[in-house]
Amino acid sequence: MSLIVEFYPGVESNVLELPDKLQAKMLRLFDLVEEHGAQLGEPHTKALSNGLFELRAKALEGIARSIFCYVDGKKIIVLHVFVKKTQKTPKKELEVAISRMKEVKSES
Repeated sequence: MSLIVEFYPGVESNVLELPDKLQAKMLRLFDLVEEHGAQLGEPHTKALSNGLFELRAKALEGIARSIFCYVDGKKIIVLHVFVKKTQKTPKKELEVAISRMKEVKSES
């Protein structure tokens, strides 16, 4: 499976602002997602809801999450990246991703 990972505007710069080790792990996970998609499975990927998936990166500096969706079958759009501070994905972070997904899917 060969997928293309693209970023919602501004999200790539958010990834590059992550602490060094988290950034490196997240970038490596994007490479793996290009190869395997969401089927990469836990602990790296998890289905959320409404066609959204979570990608998890963990390092000494903390835990980072990115939320992505599929567009046109072979394209993955990374909608949102954040550093997680609670056990559950915060509702506001999910709302940002849902809003962006609606925008992206309406354009395709």
